[in-house]
Amino acid sequence: MKKLFLLLLIPICSQAQKNIIKTNLMGDAIKNYNITYERSIARPLSISIGVRHMPKSKIALKTQIEKLVDNQDFRINDFQMGNTALTAEGRIYVGVKKMTGFYIAPYLRYSSFDFNMPIKNPNDQSGSSIIFNGKINATSAGLLMGVQHCIFKKLVLDFWILGGHYGKSNGLLKASNITGMNDPAQIQNLQNTLDEFKEIGPFRTSSKVTSSTTAEIKTTGPWLGLRSFALSVGYRF
Repeated sequence: MKKLFLLLLIPICSQAQKNIIKTNLMGDAIKNYNITYERSIARPLSISIGVRHMPKSKIALKTQIEKLVDNQDFRINDFQMGNTALTAEGRIYVGVKKMTGFYIAPYLRYSSFDFNMPIKNPNDQSGSSIIFNGKINATSAGLLMGVQHCIFKKLVLDFWILGGHYGKSNGLLKASNITGMNDPAQIQNLQNTLDEFKEIGPFRTSSKVTSSTTAEIKTTGPWLGLRSFALSVGYRF
């Protein structure tokens, strides 16, 4: 049985097969759906394009988000987030066969995060929320290390060992459901509440009440992400 298991791990893909389509199973498990196309361009080198999408929904990491925002006017139970990302990656393999073995992969990523950010309406005694909708877009560069092997001739296993990226971001969130502001004092009251969000973790914001029913929040800041301990499964052809 042990010998059979070892035989399955022997990379036996044909070197004439220069293409791989794969998906990250751990991402799929949390509805962060993704697909990557990789193509060999020389024995040690390959290039790939990956796309991922997570529909906007409530998140599981409520405690971490609450600590990041750190404001009692933020309504974490109504917070929602989704994302879409495009990743261009080049890989350098140290193995003797194409797209096989340990690799180092520099990459570029563009990502767009879709938010519903609820903030308590200071002019409504019933405790209703003002919902800010919008996107934060980020561009970043990073490096990934991992191991890729071929089994059963066409099945590929790609294990990310450690990686991360860093870049910059900017965003715009707008609210259009504001009620209860009938005079300048109420408009200023909301402006004072929004001014409390000038810093959200590493992000800097600029907020403005634009009318008696609308407001906006602009964000800028660094962008940091990690890629590690994930397993992708693919088909080589």
